[in-house]
Amino acid sequence: MGIWNINMLYAISCYIAGHILGWYAHNLQFVNDYWKDKVILPTLLFGIPCLLAFFYGTKFAMAAVPELWTARFMAAVFSYVTFPLMTWYYLGESMFTIKTMTCIFLAFCILLIQVFVD
Repeated sequence: MGIWNINMLYAISCYIAGHILGWYAHNLQFVNDYWKDKVILPTLLFGIPCLLAFFYGTKFAMAAVPELWTARFMAAVFSYVTFPLMTWYYLGESMFTIKTMTCIFLAFCILLIQVFVD
């Protein structure tokens, strides 16, 4: 099964959860006026679980592919799964621009290179 094992699935799940939590921590201020002037509350509510998600995501990624660069690029690439969808859903900003779609394509190319090229 190679690198596509249970550790890789856990890593991907943790990275996606971390990016969702990170999105809320950074961008709720633009979604709802309640969060506009709050700094400490979202940091505590979302920041600590976000850190834990990335910590365990990296731990699981290293168990699947023992290269930290691969784990790092995996984390970066999976931000392109969450950020465009959440930004579109909450703020109405489309990811379907030539610039954004090109960046998403390139991000997944980076992931494929990290995973499949020795």
